[in-house]
Parts: sequence; structure tokens; C-alpha cells
Amino acid sequence: MSKKVLVATGGGDCPGLNAVIRGIVKRAEQEGDWEVYGCIESYNGLLKDNVEIVKLTGEKVSGIHIKGGTIIKTTNKGGPFHFPVKQDDGTWKMEDRSELMKKRLENLGIDAIISIGGDGSQRISLELAKMGINIVGVPKTIDNDLSCTDFTFGFQTAVQIATEAFDKLVTTAESHNRVFIMEVMGRDAGWIALHTAIAGGADVCIIPEIPYDPAKIAEKIESRYKNGEGFCNIVIAEGAKALDGKVTGHESTTIGYEHIRLGGVGDKLKMELQQIGVEHDIRVTVLGHLQRGGVPTAYDRILATQFGVKAFELVKAGKFGNLVVYNHPNIEYVSLTKAVEKPNLVNPDTSYLVHTARGIGMSFGD
Repeated sequence: MSKKVLVATGGGDCPGLNAVIRGIVKRAEQEGDWEVYGCIESYNGLLKDNVEIVKLTGEKVSGIHIKGGTIIKTTNKGGPFHFPVKQDDGTWKMEDRSELMKKRLENLGIDAIISIGGDGSQRISLELAKMGINIVGVPKTIDNDLSCTDFTFGFQTAVQIATEAFDKLVTTAESHNRVFIMEVMGRDAGWIALHTAIAGGADVCIIPEIPYDPAKIAEKIESRYKNGEGFCNIVIAEGAKALDGKVTGHESTTIGYEHIRLGGVGDKLKMELQQIGVEHDIRVTVLGHLQRGGVPTAYDRILATQFGVKAFELVKAGKFGNLVVYNHPNIEYVSLTKAVEKPNLVNPDTSYLVHTARGIGMSFGD
């Protein structure tokens, strides 16, 4: 009798998800006695009234490693412990459906879960593991904010997309003597902004870990101009904060989404600079979800495939409650407990990337 492993992709979509799925299926096929299933739209495929899972075969995953997104869909709303259910009066109520999910796994004969997701998804993985569910995690996030792993897949692709966009803004800024502010993703971690700023040759990089002073940024801008001619390019992470420590965003009205929706910090910085007297033409570009889509880079395809193979091998060996990680040059694993203990943030005092950026004259607005 074949054993069954269920794969779920949770949180925001990310280049490389399909490569992980393919890696899991291709590795499982080498065993002969394992079947792989996909849970549609993260755990919703098990939590909804009508169960929705799909068998994943070699034919089904053929060639998907070059495609962005995920063939089994994803969501960053709800979850087994806070599943939104619409009431008869039209209101919504959050229900704990974790026990229902566990029962359905047993009824379906699922032996283990591989959860591909970021910090929030792996915290759910940890809670499911505590319930006795056999689960293995795979670290996915373009923000690169999971500890215990050198990189998460999707990050390098996001940086590549952001860098290519930034390169284009540099030439138009120079042509028009403008200041360009490019807003990239990064709720709490400034890795995308930092890598993009160094790769693209930015003059200013604003990240969540270093509160910025608009006056300091204005000084850097003015140093880039002479007799009214010059240009300046700025990269800012969406979670960046001024000295008051407040993020820029708004409360979400989407059912099941618990985070503040970030966005608008680039425009906020533009306004702050104008208010303190910067007279140069300032333009803002927000990359948004462009960083999440498209074809994964070769680096991310390889890393994601390695993660998929390792995740299945942990399942096969019965090493549950762990997260696959990359510690150069090895693909290893750590406990889910350790993996979510603390986020992987940029340390302004010890990061060699920050040191490098300051060494080439880049300002962090501090």
C-alpha cells in the first residue's frame, strides 16, 4: 500500500514554488511506494466544506520549475487555527478547524505534510506538529527573513527583478535631473532593498532596521547636484520607518488577513523631502507584486529543487517537526521551534553588506 504526502503552499506567492513541488514529486517517484498530493490554496483544500486536493504526478509537474506562482494555489488569509466562516447574518467568524483538519488527514490516509511557506506558515507548521501531525517545512519568502537558513528561495529572483527595474530608473533620472524613489517589498527586513541598492548603485537605501531622518536624505540628495544639474536614486523598503517609528500603511478590510497593508512610504518620503525644501523633481515608482511574479532565476530553481528533494527525504526518514535549511554548501534541517524563534533581520552594526554600502558612500538616512 502506497504512503501519501500532502504538499501545501502558503502565504504570498514566490518564484520557485513550482520547482519545490517538482522536486518533491520527482524524488518521491524514485521510491515507488509514495504518492504526492497537493492541497489547493494552502490548507483551504482541507478546511473548506468541500475537500479539494489533487494528485501530483511526474506528468503533472513536468516543466513547471520554470514557471512563477504555484500550480496548487496559495493564500495568506485564514489558516487551520483562524479559518473565516461566513455566518447567516452576513458577518464573519474565525473558527479553529485544526481538529477537523487532523481528522480529514486521517480519513484521507495522509501520512505527512510538506508545508512550503514563510514565517507565518511555519508558525502554523509548529502548532500542527504539536498536535501530532507529521509535518516538514520548506522556507519560502522573497523577504529572506527566516533565520537558520542562508537564503530562502524566491529572494534572489526578487532582487534580480528589483535591480533590473532600478537600472532603468537610473538612466531616466540622469536624463531629467530627477530624484527617483523606488519602493520595494520588505515588511520588517530590508534585505531586498539592501541588495538592490548595492547592485544598482543607489545613493540612498532606506530599510526598516534603520529609522531615517528626511534631513539626512536631503543632504545626500543635494550633494548629488551642482548648479541645478545631477540626479539621485533612492531605494526604500515598504516597511521603512522615520524617526517616529511608524510604518506607512492601512488596516486591511480583507477577511482573514491580519497584517497592516503596507504601501505608500515612497510617496510619504517624497512629501517629507518637499516639506523641508528639496526643490528637485521627485518621482516615485512602486514595484509591488512585480517582485513576486515571473520566471525564477537559475539560482532559485536550483535551491528550490534541493529543498524539495530534502523535504521528501525528511518525510521518508520520519524526521518530522523540522524545517529544511541551506547552510552553505549543505542542505540541512533545523527544528521548527528553532526556525521561528527570531526573524532574520539586517543588523546595522554587524552586517557586512551595510558596511560595504557605507564604504561606497551610500546613505541610510541616519
